[in-house]
Amino acid sequence: MRKLSNIVIQSAKRVYQDIVPVALLSIVGALLLVPFVFLLPVGLSLLVLPFLFVPLCAGALHASHRMMKGAKLKVRTMFAGAWTFLLPSFALAVVYSLFSLIIVSTWWYYGGRSGTLSLALAVFQTYFVAMVLVSQVYALPLIVQERMGVFAAMGRSVKLFLRHPGYTIGAFIQLLCLTVLLGITIVGFGCLFLGMYGIYANLVTANVLGRFEKEDGENGSSKEETLQPLPGERFDAASAIGR
Repeated sequence: MRKLSNIVIQSAKRVYQDIVPVALLSIVGALLLVPFVFLLPVGLSLLVLPFLFVPLCAGALHASHRMMKGAKLKVRTMFAGAWTFLLPSFALAVVYSLFSLIIVSTWWYYGGRSGTLSLALAVFQTYFVAMVLVSQVYALPLIVQERMGVFAAMGRSVKLFLRHPGYTIGAFIQLLCLTVLLGITIVGFGCLFLGMYGIYANLVTANVLGRFEKEDGENGSSKEETLQPLPGERFDAASAIGR
C-alpha cells in the first residue's frame, strides 16, 4: 500500500494528463446542477441537490474508472454510471443528508445555550458525526468498483477505516481541502471538481484495497494491475443495491 502523498501526486498527474476529459466531465455535470442552485428557493435547493450530486459523483467515478482502465471517456459513460448506481446513490444521499442535518441541528440547538456542558456536547456530537462521515469515504467508490450493494459497501468502508484510520482521515482531509479550494471560485468547482473527484477517489480506494500500481524495477514507472472486468454498460439501477 502506497503513502497518501504518492496517491495525491499520482492523482494530480492523471488530472493533468487528461485535463480535457476531466473538464468536460465536470462542466457537463455542473450544467445539470446550475438550474437547481440558482432557480430554486434555498431550502428546496438544499433538499434536492444531494439526490442529484451524489449520482453525478457515482457517474464520474464510473467514467474515471473506465478511463483509467483504457476505455475512451465519453459523457454518456458518466450518465450510464449515474443511472446504473442511481438507487445506491440515493441511499447514500439520504445518509449524508441526515448526518449533515445532525451537525447543523446540534449547533443550532446547543449554540444558543451558554455553558461549558452545551459546548462540550456540541463538540462531541460533531466529532462523532464527522468520524461517521469519514468512515464512508470509500462507500461510493466501492459500489462503483466492486459492484457491491450499498449496505455491504458502507460496512466494508467502515472496516477499511478501522484498518487504516490515519490514511482514511488524511484522504478525507485532502478531499475536503480540494472541495473548499475549488469552491472558492464557482468556475473552478464547475470545471474541475467531478473529474478530479472521480480520479482521486478511485485511486485512493484502489490503493487501500491493495490493487494499486506496482513499481517497474527498470525505470521507476508504474504498471497498473489488471482489475476485475466490469460487466457491459447496462441501464439497470436496481441491480446494484440488492446484493
